[in-house]
Amino acid sequence: MCARRFWQIVFLLFSVFVQAQDSNRTFTNPLLPSGADPFSFYKGGYYYYTHTTGNRIVLWKTKNIAELKSAEQKTIFTPPQGTAYSKNIWAPEIHFIDGKWYAYFAADDGHNRNHRMYVLENASEDPMQGDWLLKGKVADPSDKWAIDGDVFIHRKKLYMVWSGWKGDQNGQQNIYIAKMKNPWTIEGHRVQISSSTFDWEKNGDIKDSDSTRHVDVNEGPQLLRNGKKLFIVYSASGCWTDYYVLGLLSFSGKKNLLDSSTWKKSPQPVFKHSKENGVYAPGHNSFFKSPDGREEWILYHANSLPGQGCGRQRSPRAQKFTWNKDGTPYFGEPVKENSPILIPSE
Repeated sequence: MCARRFWQIVFLLFSVFVQAQDSNRTFTNPLLPSGADPFSFYKGGYYYYTHTTGNRIVLWKTKNIAELKSAEQKTIFTPPQGTAYSKNIWAPEIHFIDGKWYAYFAADDGHNRNHRMYVLENASEDPMQGDWLLKGKVADPSDKWAIDGDVFIHRKKLYMVWSGWKGDQNGQQNIYIAKMKNPWTIEGHRVQISSSTFDWEKNGDIKDSDSTRHVDVNEGPQLLRNGKKLFIVYSASGCWTDYYVLGLLSFSGKKNLLDSSTWKKSPQPVFKHSKENGVYAPGHNSFFKSPDGREEWILYHANSLPGQGCGRQRSPRAQKFTWNKDGTPYFGEPVKENSPILIPSE
Protein backbone atom coordinates (compact mmCIF):
# COMPACT_ATOMS: atom_id res chain seq x y z
CA MET A 1 0.00 0.00 0.00
CA CYS A 2 1.44 3.39 -0.98
CA ALA A 3 1.82 6.13 1.66
CA ARG A 4 -0.78 8.33 -0.01
CA ARG A 5 -3.41 5.61 0.05
CA PHE A 6 -2.55 4.82 3.66
CA TRP A 7 -3.11 8.40 4.81
CA GLN A 8 -6.37 8.62 2.84
CA ILE A 9 -7.68 5.62 4.78
CA VAL A 10 -6.49 7.11 8.09
CA PHE A 11 -8.22 10.42 7.31
CA LEU A 12 -11.45 8.62 6.34
CA LEU A 13 -11.48 6.60 9.56
CA PHE A 14 -10.79 9.73 11.60
CA SER A 15 -13.65 11.56 9.89
CA VAL A 16 -16.04 8.71 10.65
CA PHE A 17 -14.89 8.73 14.29
CA VAL A 18 -15.41 12.50 14.60
CA GLN A 19 -18.89 12.27 13.06
CA ALA A 20 -19.80 9.48 15.49
CA GLN A 21 -18.59 11.57 18.41
CA ASP A 22 -20.54 14.61 17.19
CA SER A 23 -23.73 12.54 16.78
CA ASN A 24 -23.40 11.37 20.37
CA ARG A 25 -23.27 14.99 21.53
CA THR A 26 -26.21 16.28 19.53
CA PHE A 27 -29.92 15.63 19.27
CA THR A 28 -32.77 16.77 17.05
CA ASN A 29 -36.32 17.88 17.70
CA PRO A 30 -38.88 16.52 18.30
CA LEU A 31 -37.83 14.57 21.38
CA LEU A 32 -40.76 12.16 20.99
CA PRO A 33 -43.21 11.56 18.11
CA SER A 34 -46.01 13.16 20.12
CA GLY A 35 -46.71 14.61 23.54
CA ALA A 36 -48.36 17.89 24.54
CA ASP A 37 -47.70 20.01 27.64
CA PRO A 38 -44.18 18.65 28.36
CA PHE A 39 -42.73 19.06 31.86
CA SER A 40 -39.57 17.86 33.59
CA PHE A 41 -38.10 18.00 37.10
CA TYR A 42 -34.40 17.43 37.77
CA LYS A 43 -33.23 15.69 40.94
CA GLY A 44 -30.35 13.43 41.92
CA GLY A 45 -28.82 13.36 38.45
CA TYR A 46 -32.06 12.41 36.66
CA TYR A 47 -34.74 14.21 34.72
CA TYR A 48 -38.28 13.07 35.49
CA TYR A 49 -40.41 13.93 32.48
CA THR A 50 -44.14 13.78 31.81
CA HIS A 51 -46.71 15.07 29.33
CA THR A 52 -50.42 14.85 28.57
CA THR A 53 -51.64 11.40 27.57
CA GLY A 54 -55.32 12.00 28.32
CA ASN A 55 -56.23 8.87 30.28
CA ARG A 56 -53.30 8.35 32.70
CA ILE A 57 -50.04 9.85 33.96
CA VAL A 58 -46.79 8.46 32.59
CA LEU A 59 -43.35 9.27 33.97
CA TRP A 60 -40.03 9.02 32.09
CA LYS A 61 -36.64 8.86 33.86
CA THR A 62 -33.41 9.80 32.10
CA LYS A 63 -30.01 11.38 32.71
CA ASN A 64 -30.22 13.13 29.33
CA ILE A 65 -33.47 14.85 28.37
CA ALA A 66 -32.46 14.40 24.71
CA GLU A 67 -32.74 10.61 25.12
CA LEU A 68 -36.43 10.40 26.00
CA LYS A 69 -37.07 7.93 23.19
CA SER A 70 -35.01 5.29 24.99
CA ALA A 71 -35.74 6.38 28.58
CA GLU A 72 -37.28 4.20 31.28
CA GLN A 73 -40.98 4.93 31.60
CA LYS A 74 -43.77 3.95 33.94
CA THR A 75 -47.48 4.65 34.32
CA ILE A 76 -47.78 6.09 37.84
CA PHE A 77 -51.52 6.77 37.86
CA THR A 78 -54.57 5.42 36.07
CA PRO A 79 -57.78 6.89 37.49
CA PRO A 80 -60.68 4.68 38.53
CA GLN A 81 -63.79 4.93 36.38
CA GLY A 82 -66.82 6.91 37.43
CA THR A 83 -65.11 9.69 39.39
CA ALA A 84 -64.81 13.45 38.94
CA TYR A 85 -61.21 12.91 37.72
CA SER A 86 -61.60 9.83 35.51
CA LYS A 87 -61.19 11.50 32.11
CA ASN A 88 -59.30 14.16 30.15
CA ILE A 89 -56.18 14.17 32.29
CA TRP A 90 -54.21 17.20 31.18
CA ALA A 91 -50.84 18.85 31.79
CA PRO A 92 -49.36 16.75 34.61
CA GLU A 93 -46.40 18.16 36.55
CA ILE A 94 -44.12 16.44 39.05
CA HIS A 95 -42.47 18.31 41.96
CA PHE A 96 -40.38 17.38 44.99
CA ILE A 97 -41.57 19.37 48.04
CA ASP A 98 -40.63 18.90 51.71
CA GLY A 99 -39.20 15.43 51.16
CA LYS A 100 -42.06 14.00 49.08
CA TRP A 101 -43.03 13.83 45.43
CA TYR A 102 -46.23 15.46 44.19
CA ALA A 103 -47.88 15.06 40.78
CA TYR A 104 -50.38 17.78 39.85
CA PHE A 105 -52.89 17.33 37.03
CA ALA A 106 -56.23 18.55 35.73
CA ALA A 107 -59.09 16.14 34.99
CA ASP A 108 -62.86 15.88 34.65
CA ASP A 109 -65.72 13.37 34.46
CA GLY A 110 -66.01 13.59 30.69
CA HIS A 111 -67.48 17.10 30.66
CA ASN A 112 -65.00 19.94 30.16
CA ARG A 113 -67.02 22.30 32.38
CA ASN A 114 -66.05 20.08 35.32
CA HIS A 115 -62.28 20.31 34.86
CA ARG A 116 -60.51 20.78 38.21
CA MET A 117 -56.98 20.27 39.53
CA TYR A 118 -55.83 17.31 41.64
CA VAL A 119 -52.63 16.13 43.26
CA LEU A 120 -50.97 12.77 43.98
CA GLU A 121 -48.37 12.15 46.70
CA ASN A 122 -45.47 9.69 46.85
CA ALA A 123 -43.13 9.36 49.85
CA SER A 124 -40.56 7.24 47.99
CA GLU A 125 -37.13 8.71 47.27
CA ASP A 126 -37.46 7.58 43.66
CA PRO A 127 -40.77 8.63 42.04
CA MET A 128 -40.58 5.57 39.79
CA GLN A 129 -40.95 3.47 42.95
CA GLY A 130 -43.42 3.46 45.85
CA ASP A 131 -47.12 4.26 45.75
CA TRP A 132 -48.75 7.31 44.25
CA LEU A 133 -51.81 8.16 46.35
CA LEU A 134 -54.49 10.67 45.49
CA LYS A 135 -54.21 13.46 48.02
CA GLY A 136 -57.30 15.28 46.75
CA LYS A 137 -58.61 18.19 44.74
CA VAL A 138 -56.67 21.45 44.76
CA ALA A 139 -59.02 24.45 44.64
CA ASP A 140 -59.56 27.89 46.11
CA PRO A 141 -62.95 28.71 47.70
CA SER A 142 -64.49 29.70 44.33
CA ASP A 143 -63.90 26.16 42.98
CA LYS A 144 -64.15 27.30 39.35
CA TRP A 145 -62.95 25.50 36.22
CA ALA A 146 -59.18 25.12 36.52
CA ILE A 147 -56.27 23.54 34.60
CA ASP A 148 -52.47 23.80 34.18
CA GLY A 149 -51.40 24.17 37.81
CA ASP A 150 -47.72 25.00 38.45
CA VAL A 151 -46.31 25.25 41.99
CA PHE A 152 -43.20 27.05 43.21
CA ILE A 153 -41.54 28.35 46.36
CA HIS A 154 -40.77 32.04 46.82
CA ARG A 155 -39.33 33.48 50.05
CA LYS A 156 -39.99 30.15 51.77
CA LYS A 157 -43.68 30.27 50.84
CA LEU A 158 -45.45 27.91 48.44
CA TYR A 159 -47.61 29.28 45.60
CA MET A 160 -49.67 27.91 42.74
CA VAL A 161 -50.44 29.57 39.40
CA TRP A 162 -53.02 28.16 36.99
CA SER A 163 -55.50 28.88 34.21
CA GLY A 164 -59.16 29.24 35.10
CA TRP A 165 -62.55 30.64 34.22
CA LYS A 166 -63.83 33.74 35.94
CA GLY A 167 -67.33 32.28 36.09
CA ASP A 168 -69.00 29.04 35.07
CA GLN A 169 -69.09 29.53 31.30
CA ASN A 170 -66.31 29.01 28.75
CA GLY A 171 -65.21 32.12 26.88
CA GLN A 172 -62.20 33.44 28.75
CA GLN A 173 -59.32 31.70 30.48
CA ASN A 174 -57.30 33.85 32.88
CA ILE A 175 -54.11 33.31 34.86
CA TYR A 176 -54.60 33.10 38.63
CA ILE A 177 -52.23 32.86 41.59
CA ALA A 178 -52.77 31.84 45.21
CA LYS A 179 -50.68 31.01 48.24
CA MET A 180 -50.68 27.42 49.46
CA LYS A 181 -50.94 26.18 53.03
CA ASN A 182 -49.31 22.90 52.00
CA PRO A 183 -48.75 21.06 48.69
CA TRP A 184 -52.40 19.99 48.49
CA THR A 185 -54.26 22.97 50.01
CA ILE A 186 -54.73 26.49 48.64
CA GLU A 187 -54.82 29.14 51.35
CA GLY A 188 -57.13 32.07 50.69
CA HIS A 189 -58.70 33.27 47.47
CA ARG A 190 -57.24 33.28 43.98
CA VAL A 191 -55.94 36.52 42.42
CA GLN A 192 -56.16 37.20 38.69
CA ILE A 193 -52.85 38.41 37.26
CA SER A 194 -53.46 38.09 33.50
CA SER A 195 -56.19 37.94 30.88
CA SER A 196 -56.18 38.37 27.09
CA THR A 197 -55.60 42.09 26.46
CA PHE A 198 -53.48 42.22 23.28
CA ASP A 199 -54.56 41.16 19.79
CA TRP A 200 -51.95 38.35 19.68
CA GLU A 201 -53.68 36.80 22.73
CA LYS A 202 -57.09 36.77 21.06
CA ASN A 203 -56.77 34.26 18.23
CA GLY A 204 -59.44 31.86 19.36
CA ASP A 205 -62.44 31.64 17.03
CA ILE A 206 -64.17 28.27 17.06
CA LYS A 207 -66.44 27.48 14.12
CA ASP A 208 -69.42 25.30 14.91
CA SER A 209 -71.79 23.92 12.29
CA ASP A 210 -73.80 27.12 11.94
CA SER A 211 -72.01 29.74 14.05
CA THR A 212 -68.66 31.04 15.29
CA ARG A 213 -67.82 31.66 18.92
CA HIS A 214 -64.74 33.27 20.38
CA VAL A 215 -62.62 32.13 23.33
CA ASP A 216 -59.82 34.22 24.85
CA VAL A 217 -57.05 32.06 26.26
CA ASN A 218 -54.27 32.58 28.79
CA GLU A 219 -53.04 29.20 30.05
CA GLY A 220 -50.04 27.01 30.88
CA PRO A 221 -48.32 29.45 33.32
CA GLN A 222 -44.74 28.56 34.27
CA LEU A 223 -42.50 30.27 36.79
CA LEU A 224 -39.06 31.40 35.59
CA ARG A 225 -36.29 32.99 37.67
CA ASN A 226 -33.24 35.01 36.68
CA GLY A 227 -31.40 35.83 39.89
CA LYS A 228 -33.78 38.00 41.88
CA LYS A 229 -36.03 38.61 38.87
CA LEU A 230 -39.27 36.66 38.74
CA PHE A 231 -41.30 35.90 35.62
CA ILE A 232 -44.31 33.85 34.57
CA VAL A 233 -44.29 32.59 31.00
CA TYR A 234 -47.74 31.62 29.74
CA SER A 235 -49.46 30.42 26.57
CA ALA A 236 -51.87 32.71 24.75
CA SER A 237 -54.53 32.31 22.03
CA GLY A 238 -56.26 29.04 21.24
CA CYS A 239 -54.11 25.93 20.91
CA TRP A 240 -56.37 25.00 17.98
CA THR A 241 -54.86 27.90 15.99
CA ASP A 242 -51.40 28.26 14.45
CA TYR A 243 -50.98 31.43 16.51
CA TYR A 244 -50.59 29.80 19.90
CA VAL A 245 -47.69 31.77 21.42
CA LEU A 246 -45.86 32.47 24.67
CA GLY A 247 -46.35 35.68 26.64
CA LEU A 248 -44.39 37.07 29.57
CA LEU A 249 -45.41 38.46 32.96
CA SER A 250 -42.73 40.23 35.02
CA PHE A 251 -43.01 40.72 38.78
CA SER A 252 -42.25 44.34 39.60
CA GLY A 253 -43.02 44.26 43.32
CA LYS A 254 -40.87 43.41 46.32
CA LYS A 255 -42.68 40.78 48.37
CA ASN A 256 -46.41 40.46 47.69
CA LEU A 257 -46.97 38.16 44.71
CA LEU A 258 -50.72 38.40 45.32
CA ASP A 259 -50.83 42.08 44.37
CA SER A 260 -52.06 41.92 40.77
CA SER A 261 -50.74 45.41 40.00
CA THR A 262 -47.16 44.20 40.42
CA TRP A 263 -47.37 41.82 37.45
CA LYS A 264 -46.50 43.60 34.19
CA LYS A 265 -47.23 42.04 30.79
CA SER A 266 -44.84 42.36 27.86
CA PRO A 267 -46.64 43.96 24.89
CA GLN A 268 -45.35 41.39 22.39
CA PRO A 269 -45.15 37.58 22.50
CA VAL A 270 -41.76 36.19 23.49
CA PHE A 271 -41.98 32.96 21.41
CA LYS A 272 -44.11 32.26 18.35
CA HIS A 273 -44.45 30.10 15.25
CA SER A 274 -41.87 30.10 12.47
CA LYS A 275 -43.04 29.36 8.94
CA GLU A 276 -39.41 29.41 7.77
CA ASN A 277 -38.47 26.65 10.22
CA GLY A 278 -41.71 24.71 9.86
CA VAL A 279 -42.77 25.02 13.51
CA TYR A 280 -46.34 25.99 14.32
CA ALA A 281 -48.30 26.76 17.51
CA PRO A 282 -45.35 26.49 19.94
CA GLY A 283 -46.55 26.70 23.51
CA HIS A 284 -47.39 25.16 26.86
CA ASN A 285 -43.77 25.10 27.94
CA SER A 286 -41.68 24.38 30.99
CA PHE A 287 -38.03 25.02 31.86
CA PHE A 288 -35.00 23.04 32.93
CA LYS A 289 -31.29 23.57 33.48
CA SER A 290 -28.45 21.50 32.05
CA PRO A 291 -26.99 18.88 34.43
CA ASP A 292 -24.07 21.20 35.27
CA GLY A 293 -26.48 24.06 35.97
CA ARG A 294 -24.84 26.39 33.45
CA GLU A 295 -27.43 26.39 30.67
CA GLU A 296 -31.08 27.40 30.57
CA TRP A 297 -33.45 25.35 28.40
CA ILE A 298 -37.05 25.69 27.34
CA LEU A 299 -39.19 22.58 26.83
CA TYR A 300 -42.33 23.09 24.72
CA HIS A 301 -44.71 21.41 22.31
CA ALA A 302 -45.40 22.41 18.71
CA ASN A 303 -46.87 21.19 15.44
CA SER A 304 -44.93 20.39 12.28
CA LEU A 305 -47.59 21.63 9.85
CA PRO A 306 -50.16 24.42 9.86
CA GLY A 307 -53.71 23.58 10.85
CA GLN A 308 -52.88 20.58 13.06
CA GLY A 309 -54.55 22.13 16.11
CA CYS A 310 -54.68 20.57 19.58
CA GLY A 311 -54.41 16.93 18.57
CA ARG A 312 -51.79 14.21 18.95
CA GLN A 313 -49.59 15.75 16.26
CA ARG A 314 -48.14 18.07 18.91
CA SER A 315 -44.67 16.91 19.90
CA PRO A 316 -42.21 17.90 22.66
CA ARG A 317 -39.12 19.93 21.73
CA ALA A 318 -36.24 21.53 23.61
CA GLN A 319 -33.76 24.31 22.93
CA LYS A 320 -31.37 26.50 24.88
CA PHE A 321 -32.23 30.13 25.66
CA THR A 322 -30.40 33.18 26.97
CA TRP A 323 -31.14 36.45 28.76
CA ASN A 324 -31.60 39.97 27.43
CA LYS A 325 -29.67 42.89 28.94
CA ASP A 326 -32.73 43.86 30.99
CA GLY A 327 -32.85 40.37 32.54
CA THR A 328 -35.85 39.11 30.56
CA PRO A 329 -35.61 35.76 28.73
CA TYR A 330 -34.66 35.58 25.05
CA PHE A 331 -36.02 32.42 23.43
CA GLY A 332 -35.27 33.20 19.79
CA GLU A 333 -37.13 31.21 17.13
CA PRO A 334 -38.28 27.59 17.36
CA VAL A 335 -35.52 25.37 15.99
CA LYS A 336 -36.21 23.55 12.74
CA GLU A 337 -36.91 19.83 13.01
CA ASN A 338 -33.94 17.50 12.52
CA SER A 339 -31.42 20.32 12.97
CA PRO A 340 -28.55 19.14 15.21
CA ILE A 341 -28.55 20.71 18.68
CA LEU A 342 -25.76 20.25 21.21
CA ILE A 343 -26.99 18.25 24.20
CA PRO A 344 -27.28 20.05 27.55
CA SER A 345 -23.83 20.60 29.07
CA GLU A 346 -22.72 18.13 31.70
